[in-house]
Amino acid sequence: MASVAIEKLVKFYGTTQALYGVDVDIADGEFVVLVGPSGCGKSTMLRMVAGLEEISGGTISIDGQVINDLPPKKRDLAMVFQSYALYPHMTVAQNMGFSLKLAKRPKAEIEAEVARVGEILGLSALFDRYPRHLSGGQRQRVAMGRAIVRDPKVFLFDEPLSNLDAKLRGQMRAEIKDMHRRLGTTTIYVTHDQTEAMTMADKIVVLRDGRVEQIGAPMDLYNAPDNRFVAGFIGSPAMNFLQGLAVSGGIAFADGTVLALDRSIPTGEGIAVELGLRPRHIMRADADPASTHALLVDGVEPTGDEMEIRGRLFGQSVIVVMDAMPIRIGDRLPVSLSQDRLFLFDVGTGRRL
Repeated sequence: MASVAIEKLVKFYGTTQALYGVDVDIADGEFVVLVGPSGCGKSTMLRMVAGLEEISGGTISIDGQVINDLPPKKRDLAMVFQSYALYPHMTVAQNMGFSLKLAKRPKAEIEAEVARVGEILGLSALFDRYPRHLSGGQRQRVAMGRAIVRDPKVFLFDEPLSNLDAKLRGQMRAEIKDMHRRLGTTTIYVTHDQTEAMTMADKIVVLRDGRVEQIGAPMDLYNAPDNRFVAGFIGSPAMNFLQGLAVSGGIAFADGTVLALDRSIPTGEGIAVELGLRPRHIMRADADPASTHALLVDGVEPTGDEMEIRGRLFGQSVIVVMDAMPIRIGDRLPVSLSQDRLFLFDVGTGRRL
């Protein structure tokens, strides 16, 4: 296991800058997820740690040793790719043990290590099969097994579940987390899927356009996002944002509604603000006009025990998640908002107020 320090990391492709002085500290044994939209720089950053991309500026250190100039094979890292990258002419066992064979380890040692890792990943019965005879989930487990047998200081995962269907993704998320629990190896995991980030990470690094927007534990980012981008990216379905103006005692919306707040808004009156509401924090309420608001239902999507409601609140579109109940398009549903679940954002800067 090892700690990883990324300091002032910069990446240029010609005159195009992809990373802007990124700083991330990863503790020994920590599972860190780099998350963000396509093109944010997360895979570039991972490949720089792996030694597959040159570093334009800044440093990457493992256990205090700067590795900028070390070739990939000397960094003691193991990478699992989205595409599996298995050798088609080798069996499962041969694929898993190939790196040890290249290192000229004794045959008996290779077989023992492959057997040990195969037992951990449930691959023992597949050792004699070739990749073409495996499912996507099995291939990804073989790719993980090939990484594990090397006993690296750090595991690197580059969107490893993107090629799997929804059910397999859920199973593989659980398997990767279980693997981390057993091995305790420092892990850096890249994904564009915030659900993967929330369910797997000890710590999440949210990236946008080559810059770090926020770093923190999953629930810290969910409950206390630094800005509108993080608030909208973390959480599924995404947070609702309603435009309004700061007024004395609350927010005024274009439909004439004034929402009273139990806190002051630091921007001052007449300044444009955004109200952030998570879909599960708009709650069904008693029809008491003094404490509720009307949600005009535009559409309903049952998802089992719950349903997603598309509607209009304060004249603006929102998504609401509630327990399943009889409801029809055109209904006016009484809802309440919890003051401690309301987020306010500055329209100009996007910062949370």
